[in-house]
Amino acid sequence: MTTNLLDFDLDGLAVFCERLGEKRFRATQLFRWIHQKGVANFDEMTDLAKSLREKIKVSCSVTALTVISQHESQDGTIKWLFDVGAGNAVEAVFIPETDRGTLCVSSQAGCAVGCRFCSTGHQGFSRNLSTAEIIAQLWFAEHFLRKKLGTSERVISNVVMMGMGEPLQNYAALIPALRTMLDDHGYGLSRRRVTVSTSGVVPMMERLGVDCPVALAVSLHAPNDALRDHLVPLNKKYPLSELMHACHQYLTHAPRDFVTFEYCMLDGVNDTQEHAQQLIHLVQQDGRGTSWCKFNLIPFNPFPASGLRRSPHAAVQAFAARLNAASIVTTVRKTRGDDIDAACGQLAGDVMDRTDAKNRMEKLRDQGRRVIPVISDSGIRG
Repeated sequence: MTTNLLDFDLDGLAVFCERLGEKRFRATQLFRWIHQKGVANFDEMTDLAKSLREKIKVSCSVTALTVISQHESQDGTIKWLFDVGAGNAVEAVFIPETDRGTLCVSSQAGCAVGCRFCSTGHQGFSRNLSTAEIIAQLWFAEHFLRKKLGTSERVISNVVMMGMGEPLQNYAALIPALRTMLDDHGYGLSRRRVTVSTSGVVPMMERLGVDCPVALAVSLHAPNDALRDHLVPLNKKYPLSELMHACHQYLTHAPRDFVTFEYCMLDGVNDTQEHAQQLIHLVQQDGRGTSWCKFNLIPFNPFPASGLRRSPHAAVQAFAARLNAASIVTTVRKTRGDDIDAACGQLAGDVMDRTDAKNRMEKLRDQGRRVIPVISDSGIRG
């Protein structure tokens, strides 16, 4: 079996080349050919010594993922479905905007976290992706888009680890992939423009801050432990008090001076004015103020097995207004690519309601405030 060179960051590739008897500058040359120029054929890497090319032709490859399908939305969003073997597939999504091009990248085939509003979570978990499989999504998309647009300039300016999977549960493969994205000899992306989104794997958040600090987004989705236990089961292991502490610790290393909280708006579940007030209380605890975080409200993209509904537009706007009034910077995410099932939470395809989630969520909505504790000005009430 050959070694896929997409598996290495620059330091890893240098070690690999040293084992072949080559100096580090050869690794840098090779790295540039692969990532900056998108070249997979070693014979085309003309400034490499012929002896090195002969060595790596025998034992190495630059192996991309096989594209199963490609769909382009009316708004320019492109979704690719990639084959990762054994009947598994992952998706990546390119979102073009006037001032940037963002690629949403997957880190796992499926997801073990099981958030109630995410179709990937309902699909279940198959396996972690390798570093090569993570970076291959960027490698393919960047060089495909350059050809499509007829440019030699970089097209993808932002990468968000918000595709299928929980990135911090695939930490060993994630870190070399991030370093390749950031490396000036690779994709040269700014730390501020590479975002890891996590549902709250607290120990790995702390490690990420030390090992490779990039922008951090936290999938929050609930303002109290009782509701978050239900929507994001990982909360039972790492409750909100631990998560908030980890966010503040991360800020001591982060390239931005804020953490982004993602909040999927679910009709009758987490979208009331009382919930908004709870969020304000949550982020202001211990005199922290509100400047250290931003909220991104996400319109829910329904799928039948979830038993959930999208919050009405008026409810979303009222929720945002309540947070903004408390000096919390709050935006409402635009829906992109929903006509090709490429919007947030849709990256899985058709799923079965194996856990009877639809009926359970209907009961939760019917019970309303009796189930969800609400914080008033005088404290907690039921």
